[in-house]
Amino acid sequence: MRPMTDPVRPFDRRLLRLRRERAAPRLRTGSFLHEEIAARLLERLAEIRRPLPRVLELAAACPRLTAGLAAREGTELVLRLDNVPALLAGSGPAVVAEEELLPFGADRFDAVLGIMSLHKVNDLPGTLAQIRYCLKPDGLLLAAFPGGGTLRELREVLLLAELECLGGAAPRVAPFVDLADAAALLQRAGFALPVADREPITVRYREPLRLLRDLQAMAETGVLAAEARRPLRRTVLMRALELYRERFATEDGRVPATFEILFLTGWKPHPSQPRPLPPGSGEIDLAAHLGRPPGGGQCSRTSGSAGGSKRAANSAQPSRPGARITLRNSK
Repeated sequence: MRPMTDPVRPFDRRLLRLRRERAAPRLRTGSFLHEEIAARLLERLAEIRRPLPRVLELAAACPRLTAGLAAREGTELVLRLDNVPALLAGSGPAVVAEEELLPFGADRFDAVLGIMSLHKVNDLPGTLAQIRYCLKPDGLLLAAFPGGGTLRELREVLLLAELECLGGAAPRVAPFVDLADAAALLQRAGFALPVADREPITVRYREPLRLLRDLQAMAETGVLAAEARRPLRRTVLMRALELYRERFATEDGRVPATFEILFLTGWKPHPSQPRPLPPGSGEIDLAAHLGRPPGGGQCSRTSGSAGGSKRAANSAQPSRPGARITLRNSK
């Protein structure tokens, strides 16, 4: 199934592949951010009690996620997919392919999971539609990637430094999906019971330059298309680092870096899933229970089935409101 046609291609996928190739040794041993996100994704997966025999892992660069999927009861196959062969080295079946062009037929997998990959595809609705296509009916999509609040501190100081030094600014950090749009994207791609929630992760550094080095080691530096890229001058970078310390340093001298992680959950449609009944089909008169005159309106009820999702469709509320874990980088 080919992706939807979209003339706008904000990301240079070739450059992304080259950077992931360079970062492969670090990624294969486990990036601290990827490992933390994988742990939270596996917590959500643990809430789903039914077995998921055939699983596709997108952008398979996180050992913790791969091991957690393989150890889950009922798992028969974990197929890893990545566009960098070095990241697929080791035991277990794997396929070298792009997330934007999945090489699978219809109804192949019980679940598709991935972390830190979908935020850099050029056609996210089309990629989500391909994922739905290769899922079996009532199959699960569970993905995590950075949202709109990610690296807000870095974006702010780069903008201010460039305005101050050059009198103008160019985009330096890739655009991210907002939480409000995430569930709508799932629905547009044809998923049932779409849920999007977010969790912030704050990492604290002794020096902001260490953040840039970590981003480079994780292949999370900017990969904007060539027409949107401009070289970052050293004077602008040095001023941005100064502003980072001035504006965001805490009492202990460390500076925070915020990663807003969006978690997307969706199911391929199936008749057994909960769905709303037609308006006016309710059997209880709400007005009578409220002590109001009869005939003022009817309520509708929702049919359900065992094993269905417990979360309401189109919800964009955090599963754990206010959840916040702070990581401390010792560098």
